[in-house]
Amino acid sequence: MKIAWHGLVSPRVGKRESVIVSQAIILSEQRVLLAVRRDLRGWELPGGHIQAGESSEDGLIREVREETGHEIAIERHVGDYVRTGFRPYTASVFTCRVTGGALRPSFETPVVRWFDIAELPDTLFPWFRGPLADAFTARPEPVVRRDYQGAAAVWAGFKIDLRMRLSNDRAGLPESRKPL
Repeated sequence: MKIAWHGLVSPRVGKRESVIVSQAIILSEQRVLLAVRRDLRGWELPGGHIQAGESSEDGLIREVREETGHEIAIERHVGDYVRTGFRPYTASVFTCRVTGGALRPSFETPVVRWFDIAELPDTLFPWFRGPLADAFTARPEPVVRRDYQGAAAVWAGFKIDLRMRLSNDRAGLPESRKPL
């Protein structure tokens, strides 16, 4: 219910401020770190809302530490993803590497896990596939992409959330794809 309010009603009747989030593509060898949030279940990039007075980079470092237990160094600004429609926001996405800490879940992200880049879970929310692809493309400058989150995106997110809840957050994991 909370997500429906924030996605459909709040941006249209509340303050019209632009929501800014920072998200991390944390890489180690041929793996990427993904997280599952408590509210909308599905794999996604760690990160979150930037607090007043915080830079995107400082907010990202704080959010990743809170959500995953890892300290990170930011390596490159991949791009800014302007999402309109359902739950509008702008995501600044950065590639990062781990510099310390230990992997652990949090209240906000009860599941965190490393995935082989070639075997991303099919329960990764589709709006994270573009930033991941952009991260692996050598570009001299960050990209700016605009994406309308309409009924198809909402439906895709709902199906992933339901699969994750019904499987106790195991849907889409490599071992769940193996035949019995």
